[in-house]
Amino acid sequence: MAKTTQEEQIRGTPLDDKVLTALERSPYVPRKTLRFETAEGRVTLRGVVCSYFQKQMAQEALRRVEGVHEILNELEVAGSRASAFRDADYR
Repeated sequence: MAKTTQEEQIRGTPLDDKVLTALERSPYVPRKTLRFETAEGRVTLRGVVCSYFQKQMAQEALRRVEGVHEILNELEVAGSRASAFRDADYR
């Protein structure tokens, strides 16, 4: 019986699983407030993070994932001026 390497197992994994694994491996990414969608090599990140650093680290975690060709980072930073303006628009 041939033994498969971890890299060979990852190649056959659906993109959703690869993205989830990459995000879970990053110590800087808060998984509870983060969502993602994948379609044809494009990953869209959504949700709320505490800092611009976490926003960037979520994107960086996906940069080397096989099958990811584009990352749309729509994460919001809690307490940022941009989200404050957005909240004011809905009042």
